[in-house]
Amino acid sequence: MERQVAIIGAGISGLLACKYTLSKGFHPIVFEAQSSIGGVWTKTVQSTNLQTPKPAYQFSDFPWPSSVTQDFPIHHQVLDYVQSYAHRFNLLKHIKFNTKVEGIEYEGPSEEEVQAWHLWSGTGEPFNSRGKWKVSVRNTQNDSTEVYTVGFVILCIGRFSGIPNIPEFPPNKGPEVFEGKVIHSMEYASMDYQSAAQLIKGKEITVVGFSKSALDIAMECSVSNGKKHPCRVLYKTEHWTVPDYLPWGVPLGYLYLNRFAELLIHKPGESFLHTILATFLSPVRWLFSKFVESYIKRKLRLDKFGMVPKHGFLQQVCSCLITTIPEKFYDRAAALKTDLVILATGFRGDKKLKNIFVSPIFQELILGSPDATVPLYRECIHPQIPQLAVIGFSESHSNLYTSEIRCRWLSELLDGTFQLPTIKEMKKDTAKWDGFMKQYSAQYYRRSCIAPLHIWYNDQLCKDMGWNPRRKKGFIAELLEPYGPVDYASPS
Repeated sequence: MERQVAIIGAGISGLLACKYTLSKGFHPIVFEAQSSIGGVWTKTVQSTNLQTPKPAYQFSDFPWPSSVTQDFPIHHQVLDYVQSYAHRFNLLKHIKFNTKVEGIEYEGPSEEEVQAWHLWSGTGEPFNSRGKWKVSVRNTQNDSTEVYTVGFVILCIGRFSGIPNIPEFPPNKGPEVFEGKVIHSMEYASMDYQSAAQLIKGKEITVVGFSKSALDIAMECSVSNGKKHPCRVLYKTEHWTVPDYLPWGVPLGYLYLNRFAELLIHKPGESFLHTILATFLSPVRWLFSKFVESYIKRKLRLDKFGMVPKHGFLQQVCSCLITTIPEKFYDRAAALKTDLVILATGFRGDKKLKNIFVSPIFQELILGSPDATVPLYRECIHPQIPQLAVIGFSESHSNLYTSEIRCRWLSELLDGTFQLPTIKEMKKDTAKWDGFMKQYSAQYYRRSCIAPLHIWYNDQLCKDMGWNPRRKKGFIAELLEPYGPVDYASPS
């Protein structure tokens, strides 16, 4: 049982966790509630494409096929790429499809004893001979149930699916008094394309939200119905949306995704020298933001539409809220009335994470304080929940890229390459990251975004694994070139 690992979810993070635990001789069993792999890419709006440039969204050892020439591949190309990866590394045989995990329960030392431990899992090791996880699953086709016993659990359930975030309305002000139809974007994305097209055809539609999915749906409705039935986008807060990743001809990666950009930001656990540099260079950080903002305002004519955000572009980067906008989006007219409301208001990833635990104590621990980020050491390990890891909950500018190096780190931890610090030290580290996210992400700190410090974060993982964190050739390249997945293709 010690080498048996349960992985919950067969999206990108789940596939990566499966591959890298296999590489260390473990026996993963992947539970997937759907009938296929791919996670969020299996149910998307027809017009959805990748919003991260292709080189930043790829597996380190599996390049995109030459047939995909676009910088931002469309959704079915992304799904094909992910499926090809699973076939290439023979991962499908380890996946149990149509198998929904109803709950996980820790058996072994009492919860009181667990909370009194000085070291994670009691010994500092990922496995404890006294403890095990019971994973209760249900077959979604025949409704049969089964319980699996494993030595370690990896949660790869994501945060952008499952439980929709439905806005709260005052009494008699919500969908119950609306004469039209109200659905969540999750329901719309789950439809086949013909049914979705039929639903929106000839209707006055209001899309609530300003995320990537909201803009994709609004664009789809606009294209379908034209000026005769214009689509309205209703939102609470303006956000910076990028028309492309080349503001004034400068690749965005050179402004925000290299080591120089990270010198401009205060970092968790930084040295005195880093503190001085970040303070001294803060005007440069401000100039970078204004440089990008001026381009977006000019390109999208935000002043004309009264849509200039009140916050700076850097805060948007630090919140992982950068989205690309569909071409000619602002050329559409405003709606006059509404027959259909589509709530593109996101998901309750925190609730989904909480609900998978049977124990009320673990349910409370996993989310931490409501005024803090989810307390995960290295964005992966909860200091007080033994023999369990979470992959893919915190965000970056490219979640595939970040999930891969986390899975490599986790596989090395499971294999005994290194040990975790004490629970007290891990809590101290998570508190530092919480402080960073609150400083730069403001009200969006709960998104646990590491995008502006992804290299600093990766450096920590590399040092834990015994890798050289410097991945470029030469001082100038190390300082100025953007970092991406291929930089971490090998340990050296």
